[in-house]
Amino acid sequence: MEGGAYGAGKAGGAFDPYTLVRQPHTILRVVSWLFSIVVFGSIVNEGYLNSASEGEEFCIYNRNPNACSYGVAVGVLAFLTCLLYLALDVYFPQISSVKDRKKAVLSDIGVSAFWAFLWFVGFCYLANQWQVSKPKDNPLNEGTDAARAAILFPTGLTPALSWQSLTAALAVRRFKDLSFQEEYSTLFPASAQP
Repeated sequence: MEGGAYGAGKAGGAFDPYTLVRQPHTILRVVSWLFSIVVFGSIVNEGYLNSASEGEEFCIYNRNPNACSYGVAVGVLAFLTCLLYLALDVYFPQISSVKDRKKAVLSDIGVSAFWAFLWFVGFCYLANQWQVSKPKDNPLNEGTDAARAAILFPTGLTPALSWQSLTAALAVRRFKDLSFQEEYSTLFPASAQP
């Protein structure tokens, strides 16, 4: 443990952006935030095609509007969740209660596991719908790069399970540090006081 960095002893200090930017979980959150933009941006921008014969647009993933809706919804919600937890990372050093810190870290663990599950389901769903798409629906291959990017970015190039698992592992480490700090403060109340 690095001098009680996760305990209440360092709470209330000045905000240090350099320390925040160097933390691994903050870096992973920013990368996840960027990839969520890629997912929903590519589907919104090029995930729908217009058919000359039909006159209405359809989803590039096997003409299944649910596939496009799922990708956009998960991407937008991941974008907002990343922003929320980035704000929590900024606010975290100001939390003086070890119990409140534990709640924040436990919610980080739960949310990371939940997003790993949602990204995995999204990968399976979009990849399956892309695989069964008919070439006659898109003879000019419009939007195929964007459709592949929406499948690839959260799970292929940088697997969502590894990113989210790493984020969850870092949160578990933070939780263990918090538990140690709480037990130490309980056993040695005089030394916990400044």
